[in-house]
Amino acid sequence: MANVTVIGAQWGDEGKGKIVDWLASRADAVVRFQGGHNAGHTLVVGDVTYKLSLLPSGIVTGTLSIIGNGVVLDPWALKAEVEKLTAQGVTINPENFAIADNCPLILPLHRDLDGLRETAAGAGKIGTTGRGIGPAYEDKVGRRAIRVCDLAHLDSLDPQIDRLCAHHNALRAGFGEEPVDREKLLADLREIAPYVLQFAQPVWKRLNKVRKAGAKILFEGAQGVLLDVDHGTYPFVTSSNTVSGTAASGSGLGPAASGFVLGIVKAYTTRVGSGPFPTELDDATGQKLGERGHEFGTVTGRKRRCGWFDAVLVRQACAISGVTGIALTKLDVLDGFDTVRICTGYRLDGKILDYLPSHAQEQARVEPIYEEFEGWSGTTAGARSWADLPAQAVKYIQRVQELIETPVALVSTSPEREDTILVRDPFMD
Repeated sequence: MANVTVIGAQWGDEGKGKIVDWLASRADAVVRFQGGHNAGHTLVVGDVTYKLSLLPSGIVTGTLSIIGNGVVLDPWALKAEVEKLTAQGVTINPENFAIADNCPLILPLHRDLDGLRETAAGAGKIGTTGRGIGPAYEDKVGRRAIRVCDLAHLDSLDPQIDRLCAHHNALRAGFGEEPVDREKLLADLREIAPYVLQFAQPVWKRLNKVRKAGAKILFEGAQGVLLDVDHGTYPFVTSSNTVSGTAASGSGLGPAASGFVLGIVKAYTTRVGSGPFPTELDDATGQKLGERGHEFGTVTGRKRRCGWFDAVLVRQACAISGVTGIALTKLDVLDGFDTVRICTGYRLDGKILDYLPSHAQEQARVEPIYEEFEGWSGTTAGARSWADLPAQAVKYIQRVQELIETPVALVSTSPEREDTILVRDPFMD
């Protein structure tokens, strides 16, 4: 039995929630290993829809769910999300949910700084969710972070608070803002500490015990490879590494534990916020994709930009992240199009490229080269076998896997958990 690492192989919003939920029902533990509550996962189980931002998707099925040290944790957002899911009948307690005690916290001052920067940036804004994710990661790297374990030692936290406030007060002064109210900060931390600490533990130890017992572990990534701080469309990226290798450092298990790497890929392309998007369709076709795909962010509610499938980007993402197989989602959105297109390369300054260059200005100037396919009039919605798919849809899938040089392991044909065509079982690889 293999462990499975699930990542987005585009700019996020690929439908990871449904796939992770489907896999979580067969896993013994689900681990979030990076990101924060800027990740939006929507799960549809029967007649109930669950919207998750921070909690691992396995929590809905009662699977052991863990927030690893690679995540930045907003304790107030955590409490609100747990309360919301509990009201929907989901059981969450220290038996089935754990938080790494070395996980950095997102504080109100991080949210403040995030908003101040985006407002001041004007045309240079990068489109953050404003939830403090980036500033919290900055403080982690700058060794100023308050971590979950610190909540048990608030009486001795003054030196860390001093260091944190010295940094943030200088930045706040530059924006014309008042200094951090450290007494209120400490009071807020004292109030939330007991709630968070009930779930806190050295999760690396628990995970290693689970692994040695032969359990199946599912590692759940947030956002997508194209938003990776190193490998994405910088600077229009998130503040963490979203590639599969982060599963090791963000959970406390070695790299060999990641197992089968499943890249989630939408049958077309979407992006939220600013940044380059070579296949973007600012026309009626793009509008149709957005309407049929209900393309609005789970977390922000922002309308997603839409375009044709970009095989260049997905091939690059699969190579960088060592993807074993992909799960192709939202195929049904393409039902009824007379023609569909796939980007197979780019033109830049008279040259043909088979990759996306690193520089932002070059990324913005590349022109897509398309391959055109006949569409299909039949429906793929709800299909659970190849025989249920129109012939042209099968041809489209086959061409996608040829172009991205990665096989299809799963095809998702609706938000429902069981509407999935299994080609290759990641847990049995």
